[in-house]
Amino acid sequence: MRILIIGAAGMLGRKLAAALVKAESLSGRPISSLVLADVIKPDTIAFSGEVETLDADISEPGKAEALVARRPDVIFHLAAIVSGEAEANFEKGYRVNLDGTRSLFEAIRKAGETEPYTPKLVFTSSIVVYGEPLPEYIDDDYVVAPLTSYGAQKSICETLLADYSRRGFFDGIGIRLPTISIRPGKPNRAASGFFSSILREPLIGEPAILPVSDDVRHWFASPRAAIAFMIHAANLDTKRLGARRAITMPGLCATVGDQIDALRRVAGDDATKLIRREYDPAIADIIAGWPRCFRAERAEQLGFKAEADFDEIIRVHLEDELAITATN
Repeated sequence: MRILIIGAAGMLGRKLAAALVKAESLSGRPISSLVLADVIKPDTIAFSGEVETLDADISEPGKAEALVARRPDVIFHLAAIVSGEAEANFEKGYRVNLDGTRSLFEAIRKAGETEPYTPKLVFTSSIVVYGEPLPEYIDDDYVVAPLTSYGAQKSICETLLADYSRRGFFDGIGIRLPTISIRPGKPNRAASGFFSSILREPLIGEPAILPVSDDVRHWFASPRAAIAFMIHAANLDTKRLGARRAITMPGLCATVGDQIDALRRVAGDDATKLIRREYDPAIADIIAGWPRCFRAERAEQLGFKAEADFDEIIRVHLEDELAITATN
């Protein structure tokens, strides 16, 4: 089993590579090689098989073709310009998120013209493919109507994924990720970044800024759950999907206030006092156009699972990032 991870230098890419190394197999087959690619060359990883790390921007001519020439059996496409940056830089967002993805899809299609080649492709999409009007709960049949450039780019890629899969060029599955919290490391330019920082920073005794009101409600899952989604998607028999190749992942519906309450239960009042409220209308406007809660029945029936409450999400962060076992 040969595996390619595009976007391997990012947080989820690094965690996915580590999880695959630990698992040593995928779809019942031993993993023989890992190719880790990103615009910034990823760090290598200890592995009994072959590991190759590459700097590659798939939106540039020839880059996707060079990656696909290795004929990986499974491709995880995680690379993207995040929501806030895609909104601020229209051209860059479309170049990377749409043109880069289409370049990858075309490289796979053309590779199959000379010799049969139908890899499994796991594409990370997002719940921001949905937009107004937003009901309290969105079910699996709700209309896709994004209100941001990032959401538009992801929804177009979902359509391409379904069509290329229908034509037999690859075996694709798109997983619409919830907002991932708590993201480790430094903040990125995602508009949703504060959902992590208001927990991550106080847990290590540092201040954090909250740019929206406490009653903002959203859909969450931990990095650990996100990695499990990807691996489960790679193992899934896609015949169960039919023509609908994109699936909304399970998650936890919670308000910012629920997050802060969970932080208080786990880390005490001293931690919550480090949160400073500074309203930012630009971020608030972006978040207002995002969905809040889902009934992800289709994904649950297919075996995808997420956390039950924010206390659990905080405990996952403490265990995975700080090597601490919560006692509360």
